[in-house]
Amino acid sequence: MAEEPDPAPMSLELLPGIRAEVDAGVAALGDLSHGGRFTVSQPAVPGLDEAPEIPLLVCTPANAPTSRPLLYYIHGGGFFCNDHRTGLDQLLDTAERFGATLISVGYRLAPEHPYPAQINDAYAGLLWAADHADELGIDPERIVVIGISAGGGLSAALALTVRDKGGPRLLGQLLMCPMLDDRNDTASAVQMDGIDFWNRSFNGFGWSSLLGDAQGAAHVPQYAAPARATDLTDLPPAFLDVGSAECLRDEVLTYASRIWQAGGKAELHVWPGGIHAFDREVPEARISKAAIAARDNWLERLLATD
Repeated sequence: MAEEPDPAPMSLELLPGIRAEVDAGVAALGDLSHGGRFTVSQPAVPGLDEAPEIPLLVCTPANAPTSRPLLYYIHGGGFFCNDHRTGLDQLLDTAERFGATLISVGYRLAPEHPYPAQINDAYAGLLWAADHADELGIDPERIVVIGISAGGGLSAALALTVRDKGGPRLLGQLLMCPMLDDRNDTASAVQMDGIDFWNRSFNGFGWSSLLGDAQGAAHVPQYAAPARATDLTDLPPAFLDVGSAECLRDEVLTYASRIWQAGGKAELHVWPGGIHAFDREVPEARISKAAIAARDNWLERLLATD
């Protein structure tokens, strides 16, 4: 990857091409049940405050137990691209291992739909899942929110939202290289600019797509950028991981430290040499396998019922 040319600065002109690649990937997905390993449904559920319906993908392992855990997944893509149906292979393996239902939420994308569309959609989908727990066969006391990149930031924002506005109490929050801070000015953001493919240009474009002119301003809400939260008490246990060679490194470290300072529980992994979403980009790498194993180990301890 290091031998490839540096990407052009992210812009609105590049966005249609990026989304076209996503659409092509969705069209090529084929059998979502993975040969019958999962039962699959794709309900559309009500949005908040008369917002459009929200597409969900509900995947349950064949022969999974009743009253099973729910892994509630929020996809990445910088708030401006990707799809709730893509990039799920790793999480489906995790769901199968733990006999859990996986629900992936299709939130509206920026810049066409700025904040708070994304967190509202994620929140509405979670409320629907909890309200239909019996029908879905899930245990509402064992819901873990999982997100990567922009979805990791939305997962942290969802934990704050549930704490403050009500809803099912989350058992945990698994935040993979989460986007947490709209200011895009940490030491690692500057240090790794031009090294990682998810650089300050792409990161800044994601935040400006979400927030418009409010990006970096003093009044950005915590439900948009969780790094802005002044109170991190009473949150579910968190797992956070990040690569040492990515621009999001320092905001993730700071967020974990602030959870500890607030008396909360957090497990933090910084993977040496890791770029953004390295386990998705280079799954055969040793640290990728180690990162996946560390997440599964945390989930195993979190979901233990004895």
